[in-house]
This record gives sequence, structure tokens and C-alpha cells, in this order.
Amino acid sequence: MTGSAKTTRREFLTKACELSAAGFVTAFAWGSLSLRDANARWMPRPPGAVDGKDFLALCSRCGQCVTSCPYETLRLAGPFDPAPGGTPFFVPEEIPCYMCKDIPCVKACPTGALSPALTGISDARMGIAVVDPASCLSHQGLRCEVCYRACPEEEKALTIEMHPRGISRHAMFIPVVHPEHCTGCGLCTKSCPTGTPAIRIADRKAVLGEIGGHYRLGWLPDDDPKNRRGDAPADAPEASAQGAGGLDYLNENAL
Repeated sequence: MTGSAKTTRREFLTKACELSAAGFVTAFAWGSLSLRDANARWMPRPPGAVDGKDFLALCSRCGQCVTSCPYETLRLAGPFDPAPGGTPFFVPEEIPCYMCKDIPCVKACPTGALSPALTGISDARMGIAVVDPASCLSHQGLRCEVCYRACPEEEKALTIEMHPRGISRHAMFIPVVHPEHCTGCGLCTKSCPTGTPAIRIADRKAVLGEIGGHYRLGWLPDDDPKNRRGDAPADAPEASAQGAGGLDYLNENAL
């Protein structure tokens, strides 16, 4: 075999190895992306994270928010994590947000993906706590209230309501979430003593509805936040015809 033939064969084998390696890397990358897409679900982001696609566009995946967190709550999503690759998220069942007053993760963000407009941790809206009555101990008639005691927004985001059960049964003390104050920190989830937490953090947009600005709750003052949801749309029904308007339509003229 001549020297030129040996060179050609060597080049051929080298090229084949390169192509095989490139194919393996491509297949692994696509497989990782497919697996991540299959496992994808909503995950809470750091305090002050801007909405949806804006966050993905602004976040540089630098990890500075992760390294600034003193509790190691945050982590960057890898190829097998249920979040967009390289973006920060946290798992409340493992390590919740401990509501640092100085919000170091927001201060560390260089791009504005964690909005500097968030100046108070109580104004963070990382998600919303949702109670599963089928597994909540309080809904079964037991006295638990662990989530209530763990909530950092005391008597605001989470309260306990007494539900009587008749003369022969004791009352139930039910945890009630107030969305206007819930930060989505996940401390309630972390503290829940059931096998799988009966109170979980969910996407606010997936859980909460919206009444609409044209309704007025006549039993509340006009300056109450629930009556300050924005201007009524042009095609909305008139609210002034019934006095208080909106839901106050059952007056003597309607009976």
C-alpha cells in the first residue's frame, strides 16, 4: 500500500470519527431537549421575576441570583430539570424562599429579569399557595395549622377560619389563602406534615380568575382595592343604574 493510500485511509477514518462524535453530541442534545420538554411544568422563579417571555428574553443565565441566595434556594435549570435551560427556579418542597428583607437575588441581577422595581419582599408574587382539601389534615377535622404558623405574612396571606360541623361534631379550623397577600414563597409547602404537601405553590395565572373592572361590590367602599380593578370597558353594562351597581342588582324593582 502506497503512502498516499495510507494517508487517504487515515483521513477517512479521522473524518468518520468526527462525524460519529458530532452525531452523538447532536443526538444527546436533542434527547435532552425532548426529555426536558416532556417533563416541563411551571416552576416558581426568584422574587421580582418579570412575566413569561420577557423573563426568558432578559435572563442571561449568568447565575448571579443563584450565588447571591444565602439559603441555596435557587438553582439554574439543567437539561433534565423541568424549567427552561439555564434559568433560575426553586422547588418549595426542598428549599423554599426564606423572604430575605434585602432581596439579594434582585440586587444581583444585571439584566432586569428580576425587576429592581421590587423594593419590598412582601410585594413578591412568585406563585400562589393552593390547598388540596382531600389531603389537608385540617379539612379532615384534625387540628394542624402548621402552614399558618409557617407563613411569614402573618394573618395576611394565610388565615384560619372556623367551620362549624353541627352539634355532635367539633368545628374544623380551615387554612384560607388570600391571593392579594400571598408571595408564593413556599414556606407553607415546606412545613406541611402530610406525605405529599397538601398545600402547594402554583402558577397564579393558571389558578386565579379575574372579576373584571366593570363590576362593583356595593357592600365595600369605592376606594377598596376590590373596587379599583381598572376602568370599565366601553361596551360594559352601566353600573350606576342600580345604585351600588355590579352585583347589587337584586333591589325592590327586580323582585
